[in-house]
Amino acid sequence: MLDLRRSDQAHHLHPFTDHTAMHPVGTHLITRAEGCYVFDAEGRKLLDGLAGLWCVNVGYNRPEIIDAITGQLRTLCYYPSFFNSTTEPAIQLAEKLSQLAPPRLTHSIFCNSGSEANETALKIIRHYWKVRGRPGKNKILSRTFAYHGVTLATTSMTGLVSCTAPFDLPLPGFIHVPGPYHYGANTALSPEAYGKWCIEQTEATILREGAATIAAIFAEPIQGAGGVVVPPAGYLKSLRELARRHDILFVADEVISGFGRLGAWFGSELWALDPDLLCLAKGITSGYVPLGATMVSAEVADTLIKAGYFAHGFTYSGHPVACAAALANIGILERDQLIPRVRDDVGPYFQQRLAAFRDHPAVGEVRGYQLIAALELVPSGGKKALAGVTTLGVKGAALVRAQGAIVRGIRNLIAISPPLTITRAEIDELIGAIDRGLAGLWK
Repeated sequence: MLDLRRSDQAHHLHPFTDHTAMHPVGTHLITRAEGCYVFDAEGRKLLDGLAGLWCVNVGYNRPEIIDAITGQLRTLCYYPSFFNSTTEPAIQLAEKLSQLAPPRLTHSIFCNSGSEANETALKIIRHYWKVRGRPGKNKILSRTFAYHGVTLATTSMTGLVSCTAPFDLPLPGFIHVPGPYHYGANTALSPEAYGKWCIEQTEATILREGAATIAAIFAEPIQGAGGVVVPPAGYLKSLRELARRHDILFVADEVISGFGRLGAWFGSELWALDPDLLCLAKGITSGYVPLGATMVSAEVADTLIKAGYFAHGFTYSGHPVACAAALANIGILERDQLIPRVRDDVGPYFQQRLAAFRDHPAVGEVRGYQLIAALELVPSGGKKALAGVTTLGVKGAALVRAQGAIVRGIRNLIAISPPLTITRAEIDELIGAIDRGLAGLWK
């Protein structure tokens, strides 16, 4: 495996990686996976507490998805959806999504990732307002600690300085309003009061910019890569009402939260968001092959259809193999009742087990919802000693991995989102690895 690591160092640029830190020790090479576990080149078995990258919802090595992929490859490996053509799996998946999503969302256009799903939404929104005679309505609101992707435009929506600063972003017309990250705000306000303050600041921004210039607001029901920011009571309802009041389209980015992680098909159901557009990826295929989707309401779709030629899409939009994988993945979610299982069993148990960390001296806050969570980490001096510290999450994640489980380090927190198939015994194993890992955080 040494030759592979040398080759990796010589030729492979990793995404979201500090190469100067990785190269001396070499990449962590994963060779196979089964269920909730991955196995590395040294033969270590690791419980994957992040489901790959928030995405392997039904677990690894499911024969149903593998058979669907190989069967589709043998039947029709590829044909585009351009120029009045498409394939059977793309049609079937579009219909299935319309049955699962909030009622107004009737149409889907497919792509390859969450970034592309959000990029597609941005172009649809600009086109929509232009067709409706309001081309000046083109500014986009998103929130601090949001993550919406890595294209120039979707990075501009992302409210993380670590993502925007290296590329001199955001672009003009992308405006950030406060996200409801109560712990990070260090405020004396309660979470609910801070959420109300965020709404007030959002409306103040709308009034300052002029509602007639704002096309849409993008929001993750739970902000994932920004630190698993769970909205306080009433916040999302107020944000949705604010968009309606000012005639601003509301886009739910459910790339992480979709397909069962929150104990519902979509977080939009839980908070009655009724989005005008819905962006999906990750759990749509459980990561087995790349696929993203942008769903649009009947009103938006009708506007696009009546406008004639729609000049957007990707070579692999509606790829038959990816769509076949998605249909098989959704079939597993339905057949195995994984979403009710998250809602009624493993989700509540996971949150119950995590609650014990509230008394841990190295933990400043525990937050989460069903099968997604974060632990805010603090140094030995407590939260007040965090000034200038931004690496506790990376250190904590490395310590947990040494104990046999994978979590993600973000700033000074660790994020956790295991496969929906995880058992109570495996949750106990994951919690034990986290507990053992955090014991070394202050050393």
